[in-house]
Amino acid sequence: MTHGPTAGHLELDGSGLSPLAVAAVARRGGAESRVTVGAAATERMRASVDLKDALLEEEIPVYGVTTGFGDSCVRQIAPDKAHELQRNLVLYHLNGVGPVATPAVARATMIIRANALAKGVSAVRPQVVTTLLECLRRDVLPLIPERGSVGASGDLVPLCYLAAALIGEGRVLHRGTVRPAADALREEGIEPLRLAPKEGIALINGTSFAAAYAVLAAWDARELAFVAELATAMTVEALGGNASAFHPFVHGSKPHPGQVRSAEVVRTLLAGSRLATSFENILVRRRRLEGRSCVRLDERVQDRYSVRCAPQIIGIARDTLAWAEDWLTTEINSASDNPLFDADGGGLHLGGNFYAGHVGQAMDSLKTAVAGLANLLDRQLALVVDEKYNEGLPPNLVAARTPDHSGAGLHHGFKGMQIAASAVTAEALKQTGPVSVFSRSTEAHNQDIVSMGTISAREARTINGLVRDVAAIHLLALAQALDLRGVGRASPAVRAVHRLIREHSAFVCRDRRLDEDIVAVADLIETGALRRAAGLDDEEFAGPVGTGAARRTDHTVLT
Repeated sequence: MTHGPTAGHLELDGSGLSPLAVAAVARRGGAESRVTVGAAATERMRASVDLKDALLEEEIPVYGVTTGFGDSCVRQIAPDKAHELQRNLVLYHLNGVGPVATPAVARATMIIRANALAKGVSAVRPQVVTTLLECLRRDVLPLIPERGSVGASGDLVPLCYLAAALIGEGRVLHRGTVRPAADALREEGIEPLRLAPKEGIALINGTSFAAAYAVLAAWDARELAFVAELATAMTVEALGGNASAFHPFVHGSKPHPGQVRSAEVVRTLLAGSRLATSFENILVRRRRLEGRSCVRLDERVQDRYSVRCAPQIIGIARDTLAWAEDWLTTEINSASDNPLFDADGGGLHLGGNFYAGHVGQAMDSLKTAVAGLANLLDRQLALVVDEKYNEGLPPNLVAARTPDHSGAGLHHGFKGMQIAASAVTAEALKQTGPVSVFSRSTEAHNQDIVSMGTISAREARTINGLVRDVAAIHLLALAQALDLRGVGRASPAVRAVHRLIREHSAFVCRDRRLDEDIVAVADLIETGALRRAAGLDDEEFAGPVGTGAARRTDHTVLT
């Protein structure tokens, strides 16, 4: 079974799925990756269906199968009505609102739901999972409104749109075009499902929509942690900063794994720099007192916190990601519906695995750590553009005169960019409030405590986007600063990144609009293009976020 982000074949068995594998397939499209269900999982599903059928023959009341839902569980119906009950369950929850989830979210939801059902304790036929995966492969995606889930009983409203697509109800996104689900299924030769007893509630009673947002948010947060390290290295070079703040001795003395890894990445990115300095160089070049009681040094012996403490700040995001991804791994390899069928023990169990509390708590924490990256980048940007702190660079990174020696005093360079970055940073920080504490009692007080995990995961997605924009603005400013400082003296990794940025954004020699440049660089961040340009490939990216060796091993900083 292959689970890595570059895997071409993903075999689901209910236990071995990784968040990175989900995110990779969701982003590149199901048609480009073969997702199947394993033979052992298929047998487990059949066994749970056999147990369910045996219980129905005995006319035992089975929640959600031969009883009503929620507080209606006291009403038992005849087994021959169970098919209609499942269809009605899907239809009466089709009341989501808000914008439609992206295709990547829809694909991630489909993969995670299929894997949950492949665990084989939900009493659904293998046909349900194979139909779901065939829709994924043929790019028949449910149109799922973002809003309407409280995260327990799972994502009832959003997942009903997934179930509706499988039974040919409503509309889908078919190969990029919105059209009736029945038409899309017919064209692709996919037989719409007729939901058997339990299959409706098994499809919609789970945390797969929340988890889809969460695994994609974690993927993006990984990129942002790296980009913050890249920006830090570039800031050190732009300001002639002291690279000794990233020395292994410093971080080995406080060995939080994420902090240690972050410092290692910055050191790697600075390898070969002739712009950064080190404490050893300052010792060599320092002015002698020569009998005087005080002298003013020509350079700072250490940098401001937003440069010097960057690994300590970025390390928080890396370490938060490490445990959040552990939780998400458990979540996406769990049966999250109710009831569950123990085919080996012959038991029927009623529980609450649909509660998305771990997703909500993980995302509440992750979004705070990621928003902290925006604050870091915004403060670094403020140093780089301000002539009082940028070590001799021009105000707002624009020369007083244009190349033709006209326009003195007319151009303000990155002044507006810094304002925009500050505004977006404030918006990201404002959204860090925890959602998981805002439980609401609903559904006649049956769902009297809920997780709000889906909302928290969506907010993590939103904050990632805001931080990405701040990073794009900062990287554009840093590219400008390095041009002014002498980019030829930058490290090889930074020069490679600079070249890529310059392919999408020209040097700013006079005032011009920069909004399209921001979008272009934000896309380079989101797709991982900047990371790859810096020398960190996809396999390294997929490794542990708090540990692991970077590919380049020469950490010497030349000055």
